[in-house]
Amino acid sequence: MLSELRVENLLLLERAELRLGPGLNVLTGETGAGKTVLAQALDLLLGGRARSGIVRPGAPEAYVEGAFEVPDALRERLAERLPEGAEEVVLARRVSAEGRTRAYLNGRSATASDLRDLGGELLAFYGQHEHRKLTLASAQLEVLDAYCGAEQAQRRARHAVGYAIVRELTAELESLRELGGARERELDLLEFELSEIEATAPNEAEEAELLGERERLRHLEGLRGAAAAGAEALAPQAGDESGVSALLGQAERALGELDGVDGALDALAERTRALQLESADLAAELRRYWEAIEGSPGRLEEVEERLEAVDRLKRKHGGSIAGVLAHAERCRARRDELAGAEVAIEDVTARLADRQAQQDALAAELGDARRAAGPTLAASVRERLAELAMEGASFEVVLTPREDRGPTGDEAVEFRIAPNPGVPDGPLRDIASGGELSRVMLALTGVAADRGGGDGPGLLVFDEIDAGIGGQTARVVAERLRALGEHRQILCITHLPQVAALAARHFSIAKDASSRPTRADVRRLERDELEGELVRMLGADDADLGARRHARELLKAA
Repeated sequence: MLSELRVENLLLLERAELRLGPGLNVLTGETGAGKTVLAQALDLLLGGRARSGIVRPGAPEAYVEGAFEVPDALRERLAERLPEGAEEVVLARRVSAEGRTRAYLNGRSATASDLRDLGGELLAFYGQHEHRKLTLASAQLEVLDAYCGAEQAQRRARHAVGYAIVRELTAELESLRELGGARERELDLLEFELSEIEATAPNEAEEAELLGERERLRHLEGLRGAAAAGAEALAPQAGDESGVSALLGQAERALGELDGVDGALDALAERTRALQLESADLAAELRRYWEAIEGSPGRLEEVEERLEAVDRLKRKHGGSIAGVLAHAERCRARRDELAGAEVAIEDVTARLADRQAQQDALAAELGDARRAAGPTLAASVRERLAELAMEGASFEVVLTPREDRGPTGDEAVEFRIAPNPGVPDGPLRDIASGGELSRVMLALTGVAADRGGGDGPGLLVFDEIDAGIGGQTARVVAERLRALGEHRQILCITHLPQVAALAARHFSIAKDASSRPTRADVRRLERDELEGELVRMLGADDADLGARRHARELLKAA
């Protein structure tokens, strides 16, 4: 229950403080006096968006605060944010002139989302156009599911989550399948390039060796001639004494004749001996090189072809053997990835089938609950409509299969009504007038209150839900609002004197156009002021005796 509502600098209201009581509380005032400002205040407490221009001109900020009695169901959840022994929870909202907002919960900073979550459990708001929402299929489905109970809300939540997962898996599977053709083409290319690289098997050490061999083979005759000439110069095969080795031998012998005479000459003789041995050995090595350097026929062509194959890969894949080998590794990784795509398709297909089976079961549970609750809801609404001066009106809840499953299940809901006996029924959106829609809304609200017992929000706010109603029907609607107040606290912003007459507490808002800027004031009317306010609501002035009699009769009948 809302025990106190404080509003400061909100639109026309400079300052207002309402102390509400149990049962039916009403707020009345002239058109344009600012009755809906309080609806705006409550919307802010519910975490609603602050529209521009909501702060009273000249004020730095607007402030709204509501003190609610703590329901037992919320006490444990709010334990950390409630002082020990606290009986109230206070929601508050500040809106700066620049549009910045701050939210508070029991004096501590909170978020607008916190207020929405908590406020939704403390009060339910029915705006002056709320009954028009009843013409929407989605709103009708919400009403039916709410009537099905808390378990239906849990089913819907699970179904919505599962529905989103099914959509994601379906999109993933379609994407994988669309890639199928491109995947095969890419796999073919990867296999070709890998087979080409693996068949050639390039190797940096081999390449260096082949380059050297190619140079030798290209200059084979020159190398043999140079080796032969060198060997002949060092040690001619004819055996004459003209070779370098023979001449060194002669020098070594000449020096050896004086061995031991002078140490310096002995050292030079030793060096000469070493040169003679080295030249003879070098000549033998040159002859062996010359004999061994013969190339097999066609070897040069083989080497050229091998090097060309390696060069071809280098030109295609990075310019070096290291680049070719790195490309091969990338090809293998991509091939494994694409090969895994087939496995991925199988995996996603299996997961999708499993999820769809779960969704089928959840959708069936949702539909079963709706089909079971629909006739009961319709019967209860018909009973309420009879109490609201629509005796004989028919009301049905019709379920039809959707073409495609949605997040809320497989069914579409349509409320059908025939306001008068003998008239064919039709969709609520096409048949009901504004006043009839208001009564249907009130009937549904009453049914929900009865169904919920002590559950649900403790405060129901009606912002001119009685629009389009008058005469005896207005009296019946007023009775139903007061009856709702037996189990809930009701705050009704109304223009009907029949409703105002039945209020447990009556607040009036009046506009003072003489102040600058214009100001509206809210105050609670005392009992001796009620008659005058009802006369005003009847469209008469204080001197109208007939209107005064009517006002007294309304109050007496209350």
